[in-house]
Amino acid sequence: MVAGLATGAGALPVLFTRRVSHRILDVMLGFAAGVMLAATAFSLLIPAIELGRIWITVLGTAIGGLFLHLVDRFTPHLHFISGPEGPSSNLRRIWLLILAITIHNFPEGLAVGVSFGSGDMRAGMALATGIGLQNMPEGLAVALPLVREKYHRRKALWYATLTGLVEPVGGLLGISIVTLARPLLPLGLAFAAGAMLFIVCDEMIPESHRKGHERDATFGLMVGFIIMMVLDTTFG
Repeated sequence: MVAGLATGAGALPVLFTRRVSHRILDVMLGFAAGVMLAATAFSLLIPAIELGRIWITVLGTAIGGLFLHLVDRFTPHLHFISGPEGPSSNLRRIWLLILAITIHNFPEGLAVGVSFGSGDMRAGMALATGIGLQNMPEGLAVALPLVREKYHRRKALWYATLTGLVEPVGGLLGISIVTLARPLLPLGLAFAAGAMLFIVCDEMIPESHRKGHERDATFGLMVGFIIMMVLDTTFG
């Protein structure tokens, strides 16, 4: 829940400003991508390999990536930078945007839930902290375009917070599955890793490179990766 609400906390600056430079947004998005990459490697894939060996991990990662590909392809949604994706829809733009962020955030909640379901509370807390950190720039990246689309500032903040609340749902699902069916733990870890890896490669890195700030976004990614690596190895 706290990791999901961090999306709303990150959107708080929208109450005071209408504009943040594209360079800063790209650095923040790169930072979020770096956190997710490190979480995928250190918090999910390595434990999955240790618990279930390499081929179970390969299978789970592939299934997670394929699942997100299918959801992304067959669910109508909108990215303010890259535009609409999925089948055509008559839904309002705001709901298409919320669907896009929901697709994005659900695997993060699932990853946190599966991590706690492993029984290692320190590792779960480290991953939840990292996901919360990377949710903050995402919240601002959601709220600012809404303000530019003439939405009231408080409404933009509310919608940004709402997109993060899918994470507790994913967390509850993840922890329930691996707690009730313990042998599924390595597969669940790898599935969450594959889903997050798909999001980083398909959406976050390309989005952070669209406005000509590729090098800045890359440094942001490296900082995010290092911070999450330190969190996982120190507290995990």
